Amino acid sequence: MAIEVRIPTILRTYTDGRKAVPGEGETVAALFTDLETRHPGIRERLVDGGELRRFVNVYLNDEDVRFLKGIDTELADGDSVTILPAVAGGAR
Repeated sequence: MAIEVRIPTILRTYTDGRKAVPGEGETVAALFTDLETRHPGIRERLVDGGELRRFVNVYLNDEDVRFLKGIDTELADGDSVTILPAVAGGAR
């Protein structure tokens, strides 16, 4: 099962600068475990206590997994997963 994982700039230090990496897994959780085997340290940036970190957004084929089954969202061959850190701030 091949899944394309799009990596945000802030996490590319874990993927040797690559914008997208292949991954495998039947769920988002399994995908993150698979990514950790090839890109040590990345899972810790995405998951906390078995759930997505508060300021990490994950999209499965452009749909926010929080509105599906969260980290237990099922994946299929050919899916695309995009990881986006939430951005906040600005000046008054």
